[in-house]
Amino acid sequence: MTDKQRCKWPGEDPFYVAYHDEEWGVPVWDDQALFEKLILDGFQAGLSWITILRKRENFLKAFDGFDPEKIARYTPKKVERLMQDTGIVRNRSKITSTVSSAQVFLDMKEKGQAFDTFLWDFVGGEPIVNNWKDESEVPVETAESKAMSKALKAAGFKYCGPTICYAFMQAVGMINDHPTTCFRHKELS
Repeated sequence: MTDKQRCKWPGEDPFYVAYHDEEWGVPVWDDQALFEKLILDGFQAGLSWITILRKRENFLKAFDGFDPEKIARYTPKKVERLMQDTGIVRNRSKITSTVSSAQVFLDMKEKGQAFDTFLWDFVGGEPIVNNWKDESEVPVETAESKAMSKALKAAGFKYCGPTICYAFMQAVGMINDHPTTCFRHKELS
């Protein structure tokens, strides 16, 4: 740990602090990386993010590096194997929605829609920088996350409600919600 002032949510957990300091809020433009984060945020529904974060390497292995081409071809037999994998969240609905989301992702790509452009358009193509003084001011959803959720659902994605979308937008740097007291706010602005 350092004496830098940061957001309160990672606490003192070195793993969580590293995620905060190095990853959370950094803009992501890569389609597959965005797909991975959207799926992981969906798996987080009803759980804490640290639970998903601690299982992320297992998720990456179990879901073939979140390669949509591979996931889209998963068979019921593969879904059953995933249901037996104690290294991931074993929720059948979330697993099968990952398969259908990969199919939607590929369909969008086939129609010429880049996933990053589709997602980043909800924030005008560049990060929204908020200037919260305290984490308690941060909303759980916004007009942008509601619009993203609606569009993702219309496309066929699941586990992408407005709150999940807002957490996703924060994680991939579409929104800088580090309070102004956190050293990362300035670094990412």
